Amino acid sequence: MQRMNKAVSAVLSVAMMGVILTACAENNKEAVPAASGSASSSSEASSSGATASSAGETGSVYPLKTDVTLSQWIEADPSLLALKPNYAEFPLYQELVNRTGVNIKYIHPATNQAKEQLNVMFASGDYADIMEWRWMENYPGGPEKAMEDGNILKLNDLIDQYAPNLKVYLQEHPDVDKQIKTDSGTYYGFPFVRGDDSLKVFQGPILRKDWLDELGLQVPTTIDEWHTVLQAFKEKKGAEAPLTFASQPRLLDVIQGGGGFVGAYGVGYSFYLQDGQVKYGPNESGFKDFLATFHQWYAEGLIDVDVATVDSKILTEKMTSGKSGATIANAGGGLGNWMSAMKEKDPSYDLVGAPYPVLNKGDTPMMGQKDFSAPYGGYFAISPKSEHPEIAVQYLDYGFSEEGQMLYNFGIEGVSYTMKDGYPTYTDAVMSNFSQNYGQYTRATNGPTVQDKRYYEQFASLPQQTEAIQQWMKTDADNHVIPPVSPTAEESTEMAKIMNEVQTLVDETVIKVIIGRESIDDFDKFQQKLKSLKIDRAIEIKQAAYDRYMSR
Repeated sequence: MQRMNKAVSAVLSVAMMGVILTACAENNKEAVPAASGSASSSSEASSSGATASSAGETGSVYPLKTDVTLSQWIEADPSLLALKPNYAEFPLYQELVNRTGVNIKYIHPATNQAKEQLNVMFASGDYADIMEWRWMENYPGGPEKAMEDGNILKLNDLIDQYAPNLKVYLQEHPDVDKQIKTDSGTYYGFPFVRGDDSLKVFQGPILRKDWLDELGLQVPTTIDEWHTVLQAFKEKKGAEAPLTFASQPRLLDVIQGGGGFVGAYGVGYSFYLQDGQVKYGPNESGFKDFLATFHQWYAEGLIDVDVATVDSKILTEKMTSGKSGATIANAGGGLGNWMSAMKEKDPSYDLVGAPYPVLNKGDTPMMGQKDFSAPYGGYFAISPKSEHPEIAVQYLDYGFSEEGQMLYNFGIEGVSYTMKDGYPTYTDAVMSNFSQNYGQYTRATNGPTVQDKRYYEQFASLPQQTEAIQQWMKTDADNHVIPPVSPTAEESTEMAKIMNEVQTLVDETVIKVIIGRESIDDFDKFQQKLKSLKIDRAIEIKQAAYDRYMSR
């Protein structure tokens, strides 16, 4: 029992400390065994009949007249590497060679070792020309420090001279422009851009609609209605884990960071905005009510007692076997996959996307999962040691041309898609097994390009998926989610020291309250401890970074 309590405690700790989800299951990338190779044209790739095209006002024409080979460091999708050992062997990347005239050697870091191998590359001085990394989130001190350290290149002049497509796009989309540069106005990489508001929302609450219908229950919208539904699932449907969540590899990000349940109490789980002012959820009184609710649900057995070991496979098993009736998951990798898996096994099986819960009927949810237009910032950076940075910039800029956007989103016309009444429609080469095949022909989810909503309309084509996304979009997240701000290197160091201690305290307190080892009546003492750990200074740092961001 003690071992189980520790496991549950650890899980609930992480679960309660999620951050804004920056990615959906269908977008997730994991590292794969080290490999490299050069992309070359194939008969399939060359079948597109692509012709030379102008890059824009610089007069650059694709394919470029060059014999340069660039290297590109990229974490690869292991499901793709299970098919072929290197991205160079897939039709999309072979066609990129044909279209741009630039040969690419792809370097894939080993599984779960991307950060370590990136540091090894920096230490060795043997840099790839192009490096894909979340510099704002995962480089200590952020992109300004990465440039100061000589690890990535300042791109302002190069973009001005060699990236007319990106320049035009940023001029037309100032929100993206603001998200991909630093406070000093420095561009440090090319972005992946979600080109429509509907593409920013892809995850939220999901319930067994067939159970709701059978029990005569409506889709819950309030915390009280959720409680009623979960009780009914347990008592009348025999669900052993009425509400379950995937705990591996990351726990319950949306419920906490995206405000899934905590947002009902008028707070965020971590930092959030209220009328332009930065606040920290656990430092607010609404957080106490949130903890009390989760303690009650846990004590009543409405939350999965096995949540510590639930991964995506276990989640799927529970949501398709009758063990669970509610969760938070993606429209594609969750709802869509489960509907497809159960189509023949149980024709009555049905799912529905529920709105993010509120306290009072009719209120608009304060928060919910919503990505940024440029979720990774300047994701595709260039090494200061590259001998051909201008070629690298032109290569990356191709993805922001009209032709490049079509290639990244839909692949090769006549092979992976055809035009039907002006609509790029995926062929069987993709649709026969979308989750496996689309990555061979497209990079619609995280390429240096603008994501096209017509990609997702075909990926998430079930009416249940479309309706779920429409429900999940109905939040006030835009007014409460802090944009991708960038503290200075000094602020980042101070912030990290403060938040390490603060998060440890919050972890421990949340665990104890949820499982009943500490009374909710001691919440005032918890808040006093937060102040002693300088949470007010952390809020001050975040506020200053936000104010600078808004002045960009």
